[in-house]
Amino acid sequence: MPQTDDLSLAFRRLDDVCAPGYTGRKRGQVVRTRTTVSQAHSYHWLGSFGNKGNGRYREELRKALGAIGRYLTAYQFPQARALVRLDGQYGLGAVVADVASFAFVTRGKEYTVLDCPLVQARLHLPPDQMQQRPESRTVRSLYDCPEVPVGPEGVVCRVVVATHPATEKKSPVGVTRAGVVYELFFTNLPQQGFTVCDVVELYLHRGAFESILADEDQEIDPDRWCSHTACGQEAWCIVSQWVWNLRLELGHQLKPEPLRTTEFAKAPSETNEQQSPTCGYGKPTVAIAFKAGRFSGQDFTLQPDGTLRCPAKQQLVAHERRWEADGSLRVVYGASIRSCRPCPVREQCQWNGGATAKPRQVSVLLHPVTVGSAPLLWQDWSRRTHRRACIHLLRHQRIEIQAEPGNDPNAAPPAVTPALLSRAERAHYRLSWAQRLARNARPETSGQVTIRLFGVPERFAASFGWAAA
Repeated sequence: MPQTDDLSLAFRRLDDVCAPGYTGRKRGQVVRTRTTVSQAHSYHWLGSFGNKGNGRYREELRKALGAIGRYLTAYQFPQARALVRLDGQYGLGAVVADVASFAFVTRGKEYTVLDCPLVQARLHLPPDQMQQRPESRTVRSLYDCPEVPVGPEGVVCRVVVATHPATEKKSPVGVTRAGVVYELFFTNLPQQGFTVCDVVELYLHRGAFESILADEDQEIDPDRWCSHTACGQEAWCIVSQWVWNLRLELGHQLKPEPLRTTEFAKAPSETNEQQSPTCGYGKPTVAIAFKAGRFSGQDFTLQPDGTLRCPAKQQLVAHERRWEADGSLRVVYGASIRSCRPCPVREQCQWNGGATAKPRQVSVLLHPVTVGSAPLLWQDWSRRTHRRACIHLLRHQRIEIQAEPGNDPNAAPPAVTPALLSRAERAHYRLSWAQRLARNARPETSGQVTIRLFGVPERFAASFGWAAA
């Protein structure tokens, strides 16, 4: 490039807008990250927050939560009725603490949670539920782990572990261990209201917004490069989402339809004693001490390998599982008689002390979770019908524009002298904003312009206050 005293130093014009980001398949490209907030039932966009490069996702999340709070306030919705669905990028303990004031569901990527003794012990017990979609062959075994500390901060939340056998093709999500793919989901939804299957379904299907992003890219392309400044790029995203919302609103004027109601989850049915409960289990419980000064089941701790550890550091292995009359699952753990006979604390551990001929056994009870008897209902509008009805109307209109005469109808039109343009003026980027406004401004003496639209539905015109011919 030429370098002279009257020219500024060379620089990339988009340095304020984008930066090197994703370093995988598209290595070397500059990107700009955008965080969006969408209302899952009406498909309106509530906000767009961007940063160059890979972005500042926690800073953008705080802005997004502020937009959600303002939306709830404007429509007088209690915060307890809002559910925030987060992408897998936010599946960290620190982020979980940021959204703790809302009910949330997110995919977890803090896979060190799998090494937690509480989670490992739960994985050795029967799953709470099985989940499979009709269009998928993947059958997930779901394990509910309430009150598990997540991340270095130890944020306590409900962890749902989904497992399925690994295949020859590497799984795009989750972590694979010993031929099993483990997926994590973090939430603070109560077990009494949402089963583990409901939590996974909320994230993977009804709560997902990947299809909305695909439609947005096809219709308004909000990620195109249109400005050399961050504020200009943000303005483009805001205008694009405003156009999307406007199409939805105008489409509802063209085709007013009520909300669709879908039975998201059926009411739980009663199970007999031979079947495992369909709603999952609560936290494992053990019996209290049978005599004062004796060891109780609470003194035997669950281990990551699915066994119990007694106060004498001996191992108890599960050797029986049976369902009780109330639907509870009883898992019976037993020690080895070879370990119990020479044990120095045998008198404090067993019923008859040293006279007992059998090894110590401990029962762990998994009580079924009591879930509300009413079904979960999902209400939403059609995602595409209303927007495309508006687009179809606008693309099939006949428009007439009539310019009324000025103040003096007898005045002759002014003579138009062709202007001589320089090369700098011919290249519009050399003009200042004042010059552009002066060039494009309409003279005040010009008459009023009347625009007549044909084929506009009466309800559609009334929503704008237009006069009907």
